[in-house]
Amino acid sequence: MAWNEPGGKGNPNDPWGNNNRGNNNRGGGQPPDLDEALKQLMDKLNGLFGNGGNQGGQNNSGSGGGGFLIIAAAIVAVLGLTNAFYTLDETERGVVLRLGEYHVTENPGLRFKIPLVDEVIPVNTTGVREVEVRERMLTEDENIVAVELSVQYRVTDPVSYALRVESPERTLTSAAESALRHEVGSTEMDPILTVGRGLLADQVKIRLQDYLDRYQTGMVLTTVNIKDARPPSQVKAAFDDVQKAKQDKERFINEAEAYANAIVPEARGRAQRQLEEASAYKERVVARAEGEAARFNDLFTEYQKAPEIMRERLYIDSITQVYNNSSKVLVDVEGGNNMMYLPLDKLVKDSQSQTADSATPVSLSPRDLTRLTNQVIDEIRSRQSTSTNTSRRESRR
Repeated sequence: MAWNEPGGKGNPNDPWGNNNRGNNNRGGGQPPDLDEALKQLMDKLNGLFGNGGNQGGQNNSGSGGGGFLIIAAAIVAVLGLTNAFYTLDETERGVVLRLGEYHVTENPGLRFKIPLVDEVIPVNTTGVREVEVRERMLTEDENIVAVELSVQYRVTDPVSYALRVESPERTLTSAAESALRHEVGSTEMDPILTVGRGLLADQVKIRLQDYLDRYQTGMVLTTVNIKDARPPSQVKAAFDDVQKAKQDKERFINEAEAYANAIVPEARGRAQRQLEEASAYKERVVARAEGEAARFNDLFTEYQKAPEIMRERLYIDSITQVYNNSSKVLVDVEGGNNMMYLPLDKLVKDSQSQTADSATPVSLSPRDLTRLTNQVIDEIRSRQSTSTNTSRRESRR
């Protein structure tokens, strides 16, 4: 049987719990309407707060409205006491606004505020925060470079951070872009892409901190770092070609310097050796000339003493020098009109060719050559004397 089916007895499934009580049963088994249920609930609440309930079987709407206000006031009071206390941890400072105006800065701990009057803005003053900037910028030499900048900062003035700037991080990002664009526009591309990143980051940090101080943001920069700097992807191939050409240039310069360092000392050494040889030759020639001059003076002194003897001696010395440098011998036969020629150089070559098959080659020293010459002359003289004697005997007959 359904809970709302009509019947003469009370229905145990009645959700209103009145089991068809009251004076407003319509149709015998119908449940009360919504207005009646609300009135009953208000009567119970009024009874709990001491407002009596029904007087003379009628609902007191005025007392019911007063009880509702009391409940609402109690709820508001509980919520107010709950929101009046707040806690700040060790990393935070609380900026308190009273009726929208700055009142005080609270330190960490359990704090009290006036509900609906005070507003607390917690600000982290010890943590390090970070923002990143990625921009394409024009360098001083009219090249485009993509730079990625990382900025880390702390909040040192929570009042300025919370009240003087509407959006601190957005302000920091805009200021960082401005400072980076200014420094990149004053620098050529090569230092930015190679060894000049550290100097560029320091210059950006100084300029950006100046901007933040003038804006009164209450922020202090801790680290500014150029994370990446590269040419745009659209021109990367051309940029790689340029970089390769620069590397080839540096390599050629280094090779030329190495070659110069190797060849210049060697050339200087050869030049110094030639200078030393020239100096030695000069000293030798001068010394020889001085010696010959002294010798001539001595010979001239002796020549004045005995001219005939010195003339003969000089002649013999000159002939000796000439014959010492000659490989040919001329023999003048006494009493004859013929002059004998001895090719000693050919004789020496023939003797060497005959002994070419031996293990050790034969060579004639000047002494051996002189002895050989003397033997030839003696042989010639003996033959000449023999022929002379023969001719004399024939003439006597």
